[in-house]
Amino acid sequence: MAGSEGPLAGLRVLDLSRILAGPTCTQLLGDLGATVLKVENPATAGDDTRQWGPPYVKDGAEDTDLSAYFMCANRNKLSVAIDIASPDGQAEVRRLAALADVLLENFKPGGLAKYGLDYSSLRAVNPKLVYGSISGFGQTGPNASKPGYDLMAQGYGGIMSITGDPDGAPMKVGVGIADVMCGMYACVGLLAALRHAEATGEGQQVEVALVDSQIAWTINEGVNTRLSGQTPIRRGNGHPNIVPYGVYATADGHVIVAVGNDSQFRRFCDVLDITAPPDDPRFATNPARLENRDALADVLEPAIAAKTTAQVIAALEGARVPVGPVQTLPEVFASDQVAARDMAIDMQADGLTLPLIGNPLKLSATPVTYRHPPPRFGADSDRLSRSDPFEDG
Repeated sequence: MAGSEGPLAGLRVLDLSRILAGPTCTQLLGDLGATVLKVENPATAGDDTRQWGPPYVKDGAEDTDLSAYFMCANRNKLSVAIDIASPDGQAEVRRLAALADVLLENFKPGGLAKYGLDYSSLRAVNPKLVYGSISGFGQTGPNASKPGYDLMAQGYGGIMSITGDPDGAPMKVGVGIADVMCGMYACVGLLAALRHAEATGEGQQVEVALVDSQIAWTINEGVNTRLSGQTPIRRGNGHPNIVPYGVYATADGHVIVAVGNDSQFRRFCDVLDITAPPDDPRFATNPARLENRDALADVLEPAIAAKTTAQVIAALEGARVPVGPVQTLPEVFASDQVAARDMAIDMQADGLTLPLIGNPLKLSATPVTYRHPPPRFGADSDRLSRSDPFEDG
């Protein structure tokens, strides 16, 4: 069964989340085979991101409620409309929670307690329930009551302070990466808690904060800071620990060069006819190149700028030096690499074509599956009349 439907086939997920972090998590669970019931608020016509467009999928000349933003994180889900502010809606969620293995929510801390849908309340109806909670700052701490959005998390968690041009303003990452990574951490936590629940029969609450997640993935720069006590600076496309490593202008565009060790640096200079740096003590080792970053740039940048992007890539690939182009997203999705890796997929729904991004996980025995396109709002609400809405058929 799991081999054909995914490693999580049979897992029941009740999704009370919206926007991006929670839906990213539950889409991943769905891709791996879980049955995901997405609870959407009828008072708002569903998840807020349904209206975060354009672009939208069009049904004829009319926009649907399928924005690109909504579709990016809501495949492999079934949409049921439930008003959790009403007693009937609360009773319905409790019924579903009693049948579920996992519940994920991203309300403000304490926000579901007034409805009797917090972890303490639902643990009483399903002791084995793994209950995930995503919030901006977490369930504890002085900022727990503050709302959290991706941009705020990127600012508070420090990533904006080290992103952007050295002489420019702090810069966010181009997509909602704090949300996405929070969803990924949540997925790992839920799967770990599920293993414990299966072994012991004991559920638990898995709690993840946008800001905590963002701080965690400052990775080397975060530890650099803790070790040195110094505030990192923005380096644009430069690397804090490796030189040369960045984006360089060519005669007709830009190229990425990532020289990871001294032997690669020597080959890099040889194939680009840069004769002085490997023998110059200022550049002979990576620590020396870090110390003399600007002086090295004065030598390298004119040499690379004299060649075309294709010439630099061909020369460095031939010398086994990491190199690559800077592609636009249309170029990315038109590439043979994307086609070979199934990273651009189309799903069909009611005669509409929904262009989506594929799942990067490649499991040899239990591959991901694309069973359900991103749903229209409330499309599966008729399931609520069943004794077990998670069951197919």
